[in-house]
Amino acid sequence: MQHLAFLGVFLAAVYLLVLGVGALVRPEAIARFFGRFAQTLPSHAFELALRVVAGVALVIRAPHMHFERALGAFGWALIGTSLALALIPWRMHQRFAGWAVPQMLRQLPLVGVSSVLGGLVLLGALLMPR
Repeated sequence: MQHLAFLGVFLAAVYLLVLGVGALVRPEAIARFFGRFAQTLPSHAFELALRVVAGVALVIRAPHMHFERALGAFGWALIGTSLALALIPWRMHQRFAGWAVPQMLRQLPLVGVSSVLGGLVLLGALLMPR
């Protein structure tokens, strides 16, 4: 289980790094990517499932990482918010994404830098000996 959790956290860090670099280098591609969030019921379910998987991986792996409490809390937050989103009708999530994504796209350089930093912190916490 620890190996799978390690892989899940590693992939989450890589996702953040790719997302961040993409937001800084290819903002139009990242804008299209975010524009697809919650557009269909399958994409909504897939997004929530990935969030839960990343959250569970963080919760399982956090005791073996730097920033154990913060990363464990973040994992639980991912799980909790994902389950909350799963309980509301998909169309409400779709409407919220329709409002939130344009707001976020106005701050895309900040999103890019934050994602790169988050990915680096997550990778460092995972790979550096404790």
